Amino acid sequence: MYEQVLKAIRDHQVIIIHRHNNPDGDALGSQIGLKHIIRANYPEKIVYTVGDEAGRYAFMADSVMDVIPDETYDGALAIILDTSARKLISDDRYQKAAQTVRMDHHLFCEKIADIEVVDSTCESCCGLIADFCMSCGLTLPMEAATALYTGMVTDSGRFRYDSVNARTFKAAAFLMQHPIDTNELYRNLYASDYEQMKLRAQFVLKIQFTARNVAFIYTTLEEIKQYPADLFGISRGMVSTMSDIKGVDIWVNFTETDKGVLCELRSSRFNINPVAVKYGGGGHAKASGATVRDRAEAMAMLADLDAMMEAAE
Repeated sequence: MYEQVLKAIRDHQVIIIHRHNNPDGDALGSQIGLKHIIRANYPEKIVYTVGDEAGRYAFMADSVMDVIPDETYDGALAIILDTSARKLISDDRYQKAAQTVRMDHHLFCEKIADIEVVDSTCESCCGLIADFCMSCGLTLPMEAATALYTGMVTDSGRFRYDSVNARTFKAAAFLMQHPIDTNELYRNLYASDYEQMKLRAQFVLKIQFTARNVAFIYTTLEEIKQYPADLFGISRGMVSTMSDIKGVDIWVNFTETDKGVLCELRSSRFNINPVAVKYGGGGHAKASGATVRDRAEAMAMLADLDAMMEAAE
């Protein structure tokens, strides 16, 4: 599965690593991790990471992206990580590269690259990169181990989600051969200051329910201005406030922006991915996202999720 990827890396002097926009721990972790794996094993290679800012994951070492001119792509290899659709890729200049590779763990939506390694049974893209490193017998540097473990933790929900399997723990054990400071990692990921706790409390009070108990939060553009958090912190950061409500199997967080409504869909039991795909999004069976045009389209999505619950009754 990985032979073509390894050959592509060997064949190119310049390698540019992309991932999806508004990065989470898995997107950044896989990007940073692969960068350091390539550098450790092929020190003669020039490796760049590109994309938008790290946001709340700026605590991760080497999370500041490179700024490179267009001509850097001439004759280069572009590797796209943790991305299911073209429109989600941060920095579309990957198309200028001589060759492209995509490594991803989302459900397959469309062909993006010349070489495709897509494994939706993997809990995280970081887990996929760790498996790539193990399977190919590559050297794993400390920087890569820490970044990859961070992404595995975030995308597996601290190893709680049902995408976790024996391979997950094998990859985690491989990474933990290095002395990763998990206490520091978890402090950065999960410690909340008082203002953050107050914000979560406000969002708990915003939770509403459909007739068939789909939980949802809708935040308007005007409301966002009142909150001490960025869009990512409100959209993806607050969807988890609904995750452990008894009797709720599907929940969704809607967040208005200047460019549409961000939709974060989650479920503990059902495959909600087809609903996300219907509205131009994608992701996993039980965790997907999309951006719709306006509130009316967001409510149409909510109605589809409600209908899914009705069909399950």
